[in-house]
Amino acid sequence: MKERIFNSFDGTGLFVRKDEVMHKKAVVLIVHGLCEHLGRYDYLTEKLNSSGYSVYRFDHRGHGRSEGKRVFYGTYNEIFEDVNAVFELVKSENQGARVFVIGHSMGGYASALFGSHYPGKADGYVLSGALTRNNAGAGSLLPPDLPADTYFPNELGAGVCSDPEVVAAYQEDPLVEKQISAGMFYTIFKGIEYLKGNPGNFTDPVFLMHGCDDGLVSNSDSREFFGEAASNDKSLKIFSKLYHEIFNEVEKDEVIGEAIAWLDKRS
Repeated sequence: MKERIFNSFDGTGLFVRKDEVMHKKAVVLIVHGLCEHLGRYDYLTEKLNSSGYSVYRFDHRGHGRSEGKRVFYGTYNEIFEDVNAVFELVKSENQGARVFVIGHSMGGYASALFGSHYPGKADGYVLSGALTRNNAGAGSLLPPDLPADTYFPNELGAGVCSDPEVVAAYQEDPLVEKQISAGMFYTIFKGIEYLKGNPGNFTDPVFLMHGCDDGLVSNSDSREFFGEAASNDKSLKIFSKLYHEIFNEVEKDEVIGEAIAWLDKRS
């Protein structure tokens, strides 16, 4: 395991971790969700490593151990330009290797934007509980003219997982951000409008995975993205009874196994 601070496209320092394996099949870049951090993907990383994949992860700006105003974006392009910057780092350190992206929730949103703006870069995407349409209406009651640096409590906790131990760990995790800015929501609204208006720009292989009982991001987001994306190679799996964090549910080994099987066929 190697860790470093990597300067993104505008100089913001992003905390990056890589877990490499010998004789890798391919490389996976994991993009985490809102208010969390890369450390919550240790188990997924172990499973990917043991299946022959080197893994890179990073904390979004304003999250975890990265620099930046906490849980804040000034413009909607910052989030996917950060993904692009780290992706370029991965490619430069793994010449000739296939590189896939796994994005969860807001990380799925960031990955979908990255793929839409930079088609053909990644060899494929696994998107888990991805916020691509906002059918659940997150932040919809927010007045449109609040100062961008207005903050609200992070109330995601109870909805992240059906496993109470995961919920408790999330709520007690010092690196999980406890507040969310209005600016974050405003840029997400703009990004979602882009995704809804330009589904033909997403053309890469994609496996959309979603919990049927996800109360934070509606599985209708993944259903609609699946129907509208221009990818020739696209798959959709809705997991019955699972909540938002399908990689942390009790059935996580089955879920991760399906993601790895999809990667294996394309590596």
